[in-house]
Amino acid sequence: MKILNVLLFVAVIILCGMKVSGADEIDDVKLCNAIYKAEGGAKAQYLYGIRSVKYDTPEEARRICMNTIRNNRKRYADYGYKTHGTYLEFLQSRYCPIGCDNDRGENRFWIKNVKYFQGAK
Repeated sequence: MKILNVLLFVAVIILCGMKVSGADEIDDVKLCNAIYKAEGGAKAQYLYGIRSVKYDTPEEARRICMNTIRNNRKRYADYGYKTHGTYLEFLQSRYCPIGCDNDRGENRFWIKNVKYFQGAK
């Protein structure tokens, strides 16, 4: 019976087009903390890398980051999975796109840095 349940679960995942990936299972709070560190932490000119929305406090910048993470999870589930292999790749394309007007070449390291800080204590 357990084998049948596992096979049924796998079939549902395949039929729904869901992706099972470590990056897709990232906790939102841990991801937000990692983005904060990857973007320069307390020393950053733009906390959490937030440039497009005005904020007055670090708490407000964190809320914006958390909203971005949550909103893009939904977008990834709705359509982003069609063009990006993982949620983190999709998030980068919107949060820290490679080749955007303010990219001085470091955006290509964003995923690597975020993943690093997720594992850091």
